[in-house]
Amino acid sequence: MRILLFFYNLILPLGFIFFLPGLLWKLWRRPGWKKTFSERFGCFSRQRKKELTAYQNGIWIHAVSVGESVIALALSRKLRQRYPNLPIVISTGTTTGQDLVRKQLPEGVAAIFCPMDFLWMVCRTLRLIKPRMLVIFETEIWPNLIVQAQKLQIKTALVNARLSDHSAKGYMRFKFFFGPLLAKFDLIAAQGAGDQERFQKVSPQANVVNCGNLKFDQSVPGDLQAVDLSEVFGTTASPVLLGASTHPGEEAVIAASFLELRKSIESLRLVLIPRHAERGGEVAEMLKKLNIPLLRRSSGEQIGEGNTLCLLADTTGEMLKFMKSADVVIMGKSLAGHDEGHNLIEPALLKKAIVTGHKLRNFRFLLQVLTQKNAVKTVADDSELTPALLELLQNEQLRSNLGNAAYEAINEHAGASAKTIEALDKLLQ
Repeated sequence: MRILLFFYNLILPLGFIFFLPGLLWKLWRRPGWKKTFSERFGCFSRQRKKELTAYQNGIWIHAVSVGESVIALALSRKLRQRYPNLPIVISTGTTTGQDLVRKQLPEGVAAIFCPMDFLWMVCRTLRLIKPRMLVIFETEIWPNLIVQAQKLQIKTALVNARLSDHSAKGYMRFKFFFGPLLAKFDLIAAQGAGDQERFQKVSPQANVVNCGNLKFDQSVPGDLQAVDLSEVFGTTASPVLLGASTHPGEEAVIAASFLELRKSIESLRLVLIPRHAERGGEVAEMLKKLNIPLLRRSSGEQIGEGNTLCLLADTTGEMLKFMKSADVVIMGKSLAGHDEGHNLIEPALLKKAIVTGHKLRNFRFLLQVLTQKNAVKTVADDSELTPALLELLQNEQLRSNLGNAAYEAINEHAGASAKTIEALDKLLQ
């Protein structure tokens, strides 16, 4: 493992050279918290160092994206209830994730940017925080961070861990590296039995347990306010179709379907939320070519003539509010050739009728849970989207039944938080 780590650190700077332009471009284009972004390079101001000394000897939780950050916050609240005097630091890798965490920080919890996996950056951050335990979410397997934490006798856990068939093939190809690396975790809490099996296949010596998917334990704020779409579309905005977390190609498919649906439902309105807000200009240009009058939420710019038919919500942190306003939710990364999928739990908790592709490689178990309860509408290819949507949009009772079934199916699988915390308890003792 030592030799492999040597070669990893040897080629890491080369990989960083190719990675840096994309990192800077995202930093420029994406919204979110950027004031302390230097922490990504292990650089902390004197004031920040002073602030973070109060959070030493606690738990460091690392989550990258906005979705993982929401779950990390929920886990931190439960851990604080169990250990009221134990400080917690949550790190993120994105500016949007950092912004979300900072806005919702519980008492006794601090937020930082996670350092890149260069040895000196990792060591500097570990020396500053001095955690008793490092908890990493899902698939953030950074060799230097894991190895250095182990050297410092810091307990390490990979929680809500998932490993798709596609990823497992890559891990198996480099099993000589990933096998020993995964075994360095004191605990791998897998999302499901399939993930547990794949992790154990890659690393038979690793301590892998099935704790369930923490996303099933998500909750919707009781005071969640829907976006008032009448301000955009007027009082005639009904029903509302939402394309959530869409990826390249999907907006065009949804927009074409929307135009076809309006031949039968003239009052139909569309809300599009690209997964990456910086794609707003690209999506706006596509909608303009299709002659769909739209409003860009990020800039307030009105594009096209006539009544606004589409709201392009190229912003972040508003997904739940828009979901609450919608009648039917299409979840992205499942159309136009994409099959990885996105988390379906949030619209399910809001009792919304959900439409998605029939194959979600990253959320197979979740899709299985919903399909077994007839709680989601799936389409085998893009041509099936319009008829599937038309059936739902013309039948309010069908939408209600689908949404209620989704809500019940998710609640049946809750409890992963308790199992995960119980497993973490054993490491803290």
